[in-house]
Amino acid sequence: MKVISACLIGCHCRYDGNAKAVDRFTRMVERGEAVFVCPEQLGGLSTPRPPAQIVGGTGEDVLDGRAKVVTDGGVDVTDSFIKGAQEALRLAQLAGAKVAVLKERSPSCGSSLIYDGSFSGGKRPGNGVTAALLKRHGIEVYSEETYPGDA
Repeated sequence: MKVISACLIGCHCRYDGNAKAVDRFTRMVERGEAVFVCPEQLGGLSTPRPPAQIVGGTGEDVLDGRAKVVTDGGVDVTDSFIKGAQEALRLAQLAGAKVAVLKERSPSCGSSLIYDGSFSGGKRPGNGVTAALLKRHGIEVYSEETYPGDA
């Protein structure tokens, strides 16, 4: 079983209210091979919502209290991102997921690349909050760009 970012299967849950559907991931859900989650919605954030980025580190740093997630207006949404990551982990564990395919560059779901916290379009290596938590619990995390499996 896999867990997949809801936006990757066509749910309009991204910060801007859009989706980033990828047919092969939608087919996995249709075949019952995957469940889908949107950690930011699970954390209580609305759609659409202001863009947010990790400031001062990576998802691991957020989980360890050394960095924050803030909106482009300076609002601290760290607690919502942590709550959403915890709920996504719970759902992944209930489903028996061993693999996750998450949306790259997201402050929740980025699995190797996230925005750098400057809101200027710059990127840096690192995990989002949910990707970091899933990895800490032994779930193998890929992005839509790096997932090697068949679909």
